Amino acid sequence: MIPYGKQNINRDDIDAVVEVLQSDWLTQGPKVPAFEQAICDYTGGKFAVAVNSATSALHIACLALDVGPGDRVWTSPITFVASANCALYCGAKVDFVDVNSESGNMCPEALRTKLEQAKREGTLPKVVIPVHLCGHSCDMATIAELGKLYGFKVIEDASHGIGGSYQEHKLGSCQYSDITVFSFHPVKIITCAEGGVAQTNDPELASRLSLLRSHGITREPLKMLRPDEGDWYYEQHELGFNYRMTELQAALGLSQLKRLDEFVSKRNQLAAYYSQALATLPVVSVEPLLSSMSARHLYMIRLKQAGLRREIFDTMRQQEVQVHVHYFPVHLQPYYLSLGFKRGNFPKAENFYEQILTLPLHPSLDNSEHDYIVKTLENCIE
Repeated sequence: MIPYGKQNINRDDIDAVVEVLQSDWLTQGPKVPAFEQAICDYTGGKFAVAVNSATSALHIACLALDVGPGDRVWTSPITFVASANCALYCGAKVDFVDVNSESGNMCPEALRTKLEQAKREGTLPKVVIPVHLCGHSCDMATIAELGKLYGFKVIEDASHGIGGSYQEHKLGSCQYSDITVFSFHPVKIITCAEGGVAQTNDPELASRLSLLRSHGITREPLKMLRPDEGDWYYEQHELGFNYRMTELQAALGLSQLKRLDEFVSKRNQLAAYYSQALATLPVVSVEPLLSSMSARHLYMIRLKQAGLRREIFDTMRQQEVQVHVHYFPVHLQPYYLSLGFKRGNFPKAENFYEQILTLPLHPSLDNSEHDYIVKTLENCIE
């Protein structure tokens, strides 16, 4: 089976992890701060807080922005469920903004219209979470402008996006957001096996994120009520969580980060090949904004012929090509139906879902596999 996504691990990665295994620190050592600093050096963001998953990063990002009961958080319906679940973890209400029909990203005009109505009804969101689907940046300048106008904070869900840029700024620089979240799951651009990072330019948010990822506990004397209690002493100031990243994960991430640009370049080369090879087929590739450079986590196409996706999907899987679909609209998941959402709430997202198919894309994909995928898709469509 040709996988839709796959980690790329080399000898340097293995040696980096083994070095940590042979050290005195498996957790809460020097590698995590080093990884955080390396992320900042790469993206230009001022602070990075490493955690055990992007889901955890989204959760504490909401908490750091004081999301709680009675608040509203809006996100995209075309995303993994974590983009919406993070608000529910905080006791807030979740709603969605319909997507652009071509990109699958949050539509700024749909957001503007929804905000106008919410202002009249007194139901404005506290936080909006745009999702960079496939690694393609949303129109962040417009979303940030609306944030200033309507008073909401912005969390960029860039789980697909590390290595990409928007308006010549690396994702993670937080030029148009309060917090940016990355994922390091094995199928993402680089991996820590599992892991995530929350980036921000706000020192107070960074401090709160750090506190929340580790039980709400601090050992900093200047922040303690009893700073003279003794060297063994620590204080819990918030109800935090054990969302820490291990030294093993950070060491792998540090090693992988050295090849990030190489990975992104290869992914863009493979995507360009796909776009050229599929030009004569009745499909449309999902492409990034002209003002951005995508990390190309996924290569997604929209099928022009209605009703054929399931047959194409099943046939390609039978032919050992692990195509995929990203994503089933969150508002139609059974749990969200139980919250009152229903089919027809976000018609563009629902229509986008019916058309899309994800083709394999990862740096280890070779030319013969690439050709085979294209030929198999061509045969399925014919």
